[in-house]
Amino acid sequence: MKVVECVPNISEGRSPEIYNAVADAAASVAGVKLLDVDPGFETNRTVITFVGEPEAVLEGAFQLIKKSYELIDMQEHQGAHGRQGATDVVPFVPVSEMSMDDCVELSKRLGERVGKELEVPVFLYEYAATRPERQSLADIRKGEYEALSEKLKTAEFEPDFGPAKFVPRFGAMVTGARKFLVAYNVDLNVTDKRWANRVAFDVREKGRMVPGPDGKKVQQPGMLKAVRGVGWYIPEYGLAQVSMNLIDLDETPVHAAFDACDESARNRGLRVTGSELVGLIPRSSILAAGRHYLSKAERTTGVPECDIVHTAHQSLGLSEVAPFDPKEKIIEYILAPERPLASLSIQGFADECSRDSVAPGGGSVAAVAGSMGAALAAMVANLPYPKAAYAAKQDELEAIAVRGQELKQQLLDAIDEDTWSFERLMAANRVSGPDKKKQVREATLGAARVPLSVVEACPEIVDLCRRAADAGMKASLSDAGVGATMAKACAIGAAMNVRINLLDMGDDTEAQDLLKRADDALSRTRDAADELEQRVWQALTVK
Repeated sequence: MKVVECVPNISEGRSPEIYNAVADAAASVAGVKLLDVDPGFETNRTVITFVGEPEAVLEGAFQLIKKSYELIDMQEHQGAHGRQGATDVVPFVPVSEMSMDDCVELSKRLGERVGKELEVPVFLYEYAATRPERQSLADIRKGEYEALSEKLKTAEFEPDFGPAKFVPRFGAMVTGARKFLVAYNVDLNVTDKRWANRVAFDVREKGRMVPGPDGKKVQQPGMLKAVRGVGWYIPEYGLAQVSMNLIDLDETPVHAAFDACDESARNRGLRVTGSELVGLIPRSSILAAGRHYLSKAERTTGVPECDIVHTAHQSLGLSEVAPFDPKEKIIEYILAPERPLASLSIQGFADECSRDSVAPGGGSVAAVAGSMGAALAAMVANLPYPKAAYAAKQDELEAIAVRGQELKQQLLDAIDEDTWSFERLMAANRVSGPDKKKQVREATLGAARVPLSVVEACPEIVDLCRRAADAGMKASLSDAGVGATMAKACAIGAAMNVRINLLDMGDDTEAQDLLKRADDALSRTRDAADELEQRVWQALTVK
């Protein structure tokens, strides 16, 4: 799932009826999830955060800007925070399966639309900047709203989009792309903020001022890049914290910040007791932390995702001062649809399949079989991982287990996706009008693509079972064989579902391509599974 975050800052923080209406304009777009509305009275500014898939977020951002134009009059605005527009800045932030270039493109599309439709000047900043002098928001905003009228008359301040004219009611807007920022606090076993400050100065990029060779103060950098930090005391928690903004998770991930604070604290005779996430975190960041601590403990990372998240949770002490619920803190988990079938117990799923309804049906059952095959491949690879006799094969075993977990989850997700695609096909068949034929075709192809993705995963599942059997323990050979057999059953069932969906589309070139791909994946799965099954049966011959 592609996920992008958008964090517009609007120039209104004192009138709830205005800033809530502006936030609601974004939230009204289907697919947009409003996460936070954070007003500031003194700054007279509200930071609004929402997430979703790219097109939905792009539309949400435009509707928010349009509403701010209607409700906010910059001619009357006063506040402590720098500003030059009703919607002052609109950054896009990549979260999942989005590159920075993708977010730059979104910002350009937004800027172009705002400039054309609302006829206001728009500037690009950060990663989207078209000039070096426009990378910094502060540089673009120099002189603020009050300087706009004169600045827009100069060639060097020509906007990237929209007219080079002063719009008194709105001002000007800045948009662009930046990296995800995590607000993260590390807990210490002291109540004096001075100790927390010392740790903060040790780890933050800016560091501290120290005497130089000539006696004058010089800046001594801290341990970490892209980290801002300070110490404070929180009476309600009864402890001091190192409060940090991690502004580039590629440069300094959460676990690196935690470990650096822990090292500094120990060197000063202190102890880190836990940490706190303020706001949200991308899934990739919490998984990186979990894998980091699993590896430090010389444990395989080829375990279920929930185990990796739990390891991060426990290792970072994320529940010391406030409960940490992954479903409320990890962005992708907040956006993830409910999986009613995949979340059933085995008994519940079997009962549901046996009832007099057409879904879940063979496609969902095939996906279950394939997920069990991938799970067995991971299990066979995980069992020997910590044993000394398999030390030379640990990297290979871990790689097999990690990939097995990924395919397991992919097929578990397909259990519900198969049912949803069938429901969309039924809905398309109920519509009337000139577009019905087109809608039915698209829904039919969509219903075939889900089992196709399942059958195309099966050759790799069998290969993982084979590799796990080769590198793993002889006692697990039958488990690898069962995994391959489950993958073969899955491939047969999924291929059947591809075919039944496309029975009446023999003259459709796209349908023919899907059928060919399904047949090819099924053939490769059968050949590889039969070979491994034969090997297993030979090994299991009673002597």
